[in-house]
Amino acid sequence: MIDTMKNIKVTKTEQSKWDSVDWENLPFGRVFSDHMLVMDYIDGEWKTPEIVPFSDLKLHPATSAIHYGQSIFEGLKAYRNTHGEVVIFRPDMNAKRFRASCKRMCMAELPEELFLKCVEATVNVDSKWIPNKEGYSLYIRPFLFATDDYIGIKPSDNYKFMIFTCPVGAYYSEPLKVKIEEYYTRAAAGGVGRAKTAGNYAASLYPAKLGKEEGYHQLVWTDAKEHKYIEESGTMNIMFVKDGVLITPAEDADTILPGITKRSVIELAQDWGMKVQERQIEVKEIIEGVANGSITEAFGAGTAATIAPIKIIGYKGTDYELPAVERREFSNKVYKYLDDIKLGKVEDKFNWIFNVSEK
Repeated sequence: MIDTMKNIKVTKTEQSKWDSVDWENLPFGRVFSDHMLVMDYIDGEWKTPEIVPFSDLKLHPATSAIHYGQSIFEGLKAYRNTHGEVVIFRPDMNAKRFRASCKRMCMAELPEELFLKCVEATVNVDSKWIPNKEGYSLYIRPFLFATDDYIGIKPSDNYKFMIFTCPVGAYYSEPLKVKIEEYYTRAAAGGVGRAKTAGNYAASLYPAKLGKEEGYHQLVWTDAKEHKYIEESGTMNIMFVKDGVLITPAEDADTILPGITKRSVIELAQDWGMKVQERQIEVKEIIEGVANGSITEAFGAGTAATIAPIKIIGYKGTDYELPAVERREFSNKVYKYLDDIKLGKVEDKFNWIFNVSEK
């Protein structure tokens, strides 16, 4: 493996866009930092990565990823904590998940250490883009796609790995209204639901559009076979508090993306002595639980959304309303604690925080 930090080539932009940004109005994913990292996989090996000014890509019309969908990505965030340090939350888990996605999509596997070094280098170069404002962060998007200029259904021989960053505010600005999906499917057993691949999101767009036309922010996906069991939501894993127990769909099947924020919430709950159940959850159990008051909290957990409270769950034409967000003891506590860890306000006893060496 190459020593990224020694061999990386950095070409700085001649004109930074930083001064032209409206820092009081940061729409998620539409403002991009000055630089991006690019690294190619050619002739069976990873080449030296380069950090260059952010720019458009030039692609061959037969680029394999466009035609056959070999494309994966990750999402993570960098923060500047109260001590002025640049930190990233649990990037080792993103590196592990990225490599698993590579394997499932039959793509060149990126070593976890190399992934981490590339992320660190990219954040280092554009660390001034981390917003110094509560609730804001620098979103990091690593991605990999096939680059063979060949029309033929086979795994590509060549790939391009890239990272860019975006200063962002909150993904959701209000508690969510979600609808349980009864017809369309995000992922089926034996498919690629466990990989963070672009095609999974493409498949979700049309049913999500229909849900939004009905007034819902997101869908709650169910199993492909019977639409009987809860799986995950559009941009996040889903979790509930029922009779004081944290419950969430198990990741045993290959239809649910393993969530980093979700795993962190589970580990915190267990550390606090709360009972946790990762298991099959029937739609019927959720609807009855909200109706009879045994389910007191429902929320999404994900890197973009962090902890997103759900206020209404729609099912078969009826909306079921959950208790007010202000009354939700667990999800409010975990939201604050995760923020405090990232900002250095509490001890990082789990070793979740990765410090970026600014150079």
